[in-house]
Amino acid sequence: MTGYAAGAGPVDKRALRAMVRAQRRELVAGRDRAADAESIARSAVELAEALGLVPGDWVSAYEARPTEPPTDRLIEAMQARGIRVMVPITLPDLDLDWAEAGGGEPLGLGAIASARVVFLPALSVDATGTRLGQGGGCYDRAVPRAPGARLVAIVHPWEVRADPLPREEHDRPVEAVITAGAPLRSLAG
Repeated sequence: MTGYAAGAGPVDKRALRAMVRAQRRELVAGRDRAADAESIARSAVELAEALGLVPGDWVSAYEARPTEPPTDRLIEAMQARGIRVMVPITLPDLDLDWAEAGGGEPLGLGAIASARVVFLPALSVDATGTRLGQGGGCYDRAVPRAPGARLVAIVHPWEVRADPLPREEHDRPVEAVITAGAPLRSLAG
C-alpha cells in the first residue's frame, strides 16, 4: 500500500481506510473471484481440521461484499462438513445479531459465544494481528462475546502488512489470517 509509512507518526484510521478501499476498488477487478473463493475455502477447511471441528460445531463467517475477499465457498465448505455457520445481521445500533447461513430466525447477540472460529472481515491486518475493520465497531461489540473463539481475518493478499497498524485498547488481535493463494498464516498476536 502506498502513502503510509511505519514510524511516520499517528495514523488517521479514516484516511487509512479510504486508502485501502480505493486500492481494493482498483485491484479487485483484476482478481479471479472463483479461484480466490476456492483458495480461501481450502484454508478455512484446513483450519477446521487442525482444530478438530466436527459436525454440529459452529463458526461465524460473513457474506462478502463485492470488493471483499469472497466467502461464499468458505460457508459452503463448512456446511458440507456439517459445521454450522452463523452470519451477522447488522442491527440499527451497529451491534450484531446472528442467523444460521441460508436462512432462519435470529439466534441472538450472544450466539457468537458458541463459535469455535470467528472469520472476520478486515481491510488490512498486520504481523501482530492488529485488524483494521470497516470503522463501524460492529465486531468490536461482538467479538468480546466469543472469548474462546479463534479469530481469523480474511483479506486480499496485498492487505497483509509488515508495518504496524494503529491499535486501540479495545482492539482484540486476530490469531491468523487467510488470503487467497497463500496458506493460512498464524500471527504473532
